[in-house]
Parts: sequence; C-alpha cells; structure tokens
Amino acid sequence: MTQPIDPVELAKALIAVPSVTPATAKVFDVLAEALGPLGFEVHRFLRGEAPGGPVENLIAIRGEGAPHFGFAGHLDVVPPGEGWSGDPFVPTIENGVLTGRGANDMKSAIAAFVAAIPAVQGTGTLSLLITGDEEGPGEHGTVAIIDWLEADGRIPDFILIGEPTSETQLGDTIKIGRRGSVNMWIDVPGTQGHVAYPHKAANPIPALGRIIAALTAIHLDDGNDAFPPSNLEFTDVATEPGAPNVIPGGASARLNIRYNNLQRGPDLVTMVEEVVTREAAGATVHALISGEAFLTPPGLLYDLVVSAIREEMGIEPALSTGGGTSDGRFLIKLCPVVDFGLPNATMHKLDECAAVEDIRALSRIYGRVISKAFS
Repeated sequence: MTQPIDPVELAKALIAVPSVTPATAKVFDVLAEALGPLGFEVHRFLRGEAPGGPVENLIAIRGEGAPHFGFAGHLDVVPPGEGWSGDPFVPTIENGVLTGRGANDMKSAIAAFVAAIPAVQGTGTLSLLITGDEEGPGEHGTVAIIDWLEADGRIPDFILIGEPTSETQLGDTIKIGRRGSVNMWIDVPGTQGHVAYPHKAANPIPALGRIIAALTAIHLDDGNDAFPPSNLEFTDVATEPGAPNVIPGGASARLNIRYNNLQRGPDLVTMVEEVVTREAAGATVHALISGEAFLTPPGLLYDLVVSAIREEMGIEPALSTGGGTSDGRFLIKLCPVVDFGLPNATMHKLDECAAVEDIRALSRIYGRVISKAFS
C-alpha cells in the first residue's frame, strides 16, 4: 500500500529549493522523488536558451484510458525582493501559517495535489503538467508541454490548474476563464533642441499626449455575462533624459489592455496602431500578446470541482473570470480548463504564506475531484 504523503511537508520541501523563474533542476528533483513511488512515468526536459531559459518542464503520467485527468502548475516563483521577516527560502510554520516564497503561488497546491493521489480510487489516466516558466515569459513552459502531449497522443479530457483563486475563504472562487492581455510600447520620434529655439526642434511630447488622450477616450465594450468590460491602462510614460532646457529627441509610452472574449489581441493592436499613425507621423508600436481571453463552458469539469468544494467546505463557489491570466490561456487549446486553489491574498508579496489547514483541506478537495472523475 502506498504511504500517505503530508502535503505541508512536501510544500516545505519544495519551498526550501530556490526556484526563481526560470526554474530547473533541484526543485524538480523533489517533485519527481515524490511521484516515483506513486507509479508515475516521469518525463523531464529542458527547453529554450538564455536569457529566457533554459526552462525545465515535467510531465508525469499514470494509468491508461479514459478519463484522462490533468493537473497543471508551476514550480517557478517570482523573485522574493527585500524586506522579508526571514529567509524566503527557509519555510517556517508559526500560528498555523506556512511562510515562504511559493507557499501561496503555487508550490503548496502542487504538494496538495500529489498528497491527494494515494487515496484516489478508480481507473483512468492521471497526469501532472508542471512547468518552470509560468512567472516568466511563458515561451518555453506550458507551450512546450502541449507540444509533448500532442506528439505523444495522450491529451487530457480536462485540466485543473492549481493557481490561488480563492478570495477570502478556501473554495469561495474558481476561475472558469481568463481575460486576454496585450502589452504595447509606443515610441514617438522627435528632434532634440533648445527650448528657446523650438522652431529648430520637433517636440515629441505633444504628439504623445494626443495619442494618450485618444486611446484613453476609446470605449472598448461593456463586458458580458462572463467577463467585465475590457480595460486599457497606460503603465509608463518617458522621454529621453536631458537638461531642463532641452526638447527631447523622443518620447515613449507603455500600455496594457486586459480584454474579454468580445475582443481579439491582433484587432486591439491594429486599433492602437491606427491611432498612433494618425496622431504622430513616424511613431511606432511594438506589441506582445500574452494570451487571448478564454472561457470554459459549463460541463463536467465545473460539476466535479464545484461539488467537491461543496462537500468539503459547505459553500458554493463563485465562478469568475477576473484577475490575472494563467497558463490556462495555452491549455484551453487541448480541453476544458478550470483554475482552483488557495486564497490569494499574499501571492507575490513579502512574507508570502498559506494557512496549514487550507493546504490540507485543498488536498482533500483535490482528492474528491479526482475520485469523482474516475468513478
């Protein structure tokens, strides 16, 4: 009989290995060692080169046939930053709270899922799809995992992602979709000169101001039943450094659009390009689409997760598409996807933490979900 796994102890072991994105090696060793006794085929591979890589990915598969239940997550974490009460990579438990970088986002969820596996009954295929490139550019992580699954021919029927989605209480929110996101950089050329001789220069700032005003005035949409309205926000404005009496030779701005499924990234890029061209001759736009908006329609995966939360926690979760994006933006290509995990109040913050009992309860919920899928 397989020995039980303590999700808190496994979470501590994962946190204790620094794995700032992109993650490789030792943190994957810890996970692989936990999965080996559970009967999984563990496949590990590196993808990409510096500066965005190399990135390690892990695919673990057990069983065969339908249904194929997949769990997706990431072992990379954001840099801890300065100001922690202790070492961010030395996990501590005090007053029932586990603290350490990754405790919330999302090493504890991976540990909770692994710990749920020994008690699972039934037949089917179970897989873990774990990347080291979710907090980074995302170029060599889940995208590479999808390539591997398609080449291998073992595509999940549904995927649960362990991102921290709960708000004030474990189980109060699951994510059934995510907004799309596109970043754009606008550069407006000018001609440097002395402020006392403006006719000998070309100030790029007024043109950039017109661009900002025009784009800010655009009403994208009113949202719909599943998504809030799309939103355009400027996140940076800058000019070339110079003295107070110098007209700058260039000006730039950066913006982000979080958009719902009424919009498409390429169309939004075209819209911005048209405004920029109209307001400033010679200005350029560089865009990076992080992911399109997606929505998992109601179905079996909804029912599995909602009923497991209801039974374990006695609450009815809200079905949300708010917040940031996740690797579901890639995985939706394969099958229905739902995100569900711990309360997210401390994700990416100093002294990131998770309640020990929440980790244990999350493991029990995950166990219920898998068992229901295989029953």
